[in-house]
Amino acid sequence: MQHKLATTQVQIDKLIASRWSPRAFAADQPISNTDLIALLEAARWSPSCFNDQPWRFIVCNKHTHASAWEKAFSVIVEKNQLWAKNAPLLLLSVAMNNFSHNDKPNRWASYDTGAASLSLCLQANALGLVSHQMGGFDAEQAKQVFNLPDNATPMAMIAVGYQADVNQLANDFQSAEAADRSRNALTKQFFAGAWDEELLLK
Repeated sequence: MQHKLATTQVQIDKLIASRWSPRAFAADQPISNTDLIALLEAARWSPSCFNDQPWRFIVCNKHTHASAWEKAFSVIVEKNQLWAKNAPLLLLSVAMNNFSHNDKPNRWASYDTGAASLSLCLQANALGLVSHQMGGFDAEQAKQVFNLPDNATPMAMIAVGYQADVNQLANDFQSAEAADRSRNALTKQFFAGAWDEELLLK
């Protein structure tokens, strides 16, 4: 398994530092039902505005519900299909646009669904699994094939499974897989008390 710890200014928890988004999945290693439930529980206990829990996940397990997995796979863009084909689990994250208690627009729905998705991915990491969230899928097609209601917005497709050897990937993907992880400097993303005010960190 390839490990790529984040380079941080101070030490952060290893669960966060070691989470990244590989593309090499082991096609022959299914995810146990216990681990699947753990992933969903991690998402379920995420925070949300008014505790509305606006996230929904379409769970498509290749080894237990192959037809659903094929539907999920069919809406992924072709380039991502080249590596996602080996992921045993595909999940479509969906945000419900309106609050359940008053049916008014919930502008935090996508934010909360993202939080639930990250919780799921961190739990995957804790279980020795890997995950890769994708924006590269056809949202309109996903609405149709999964019969989503009008007030639902597909947010991301998430591939989950066990990491495989990078050599199974095409050359251009291998380069990306081997590349160092990087992020912008803290001072470019975080401001001191007002927009674009430099945050002085020692």
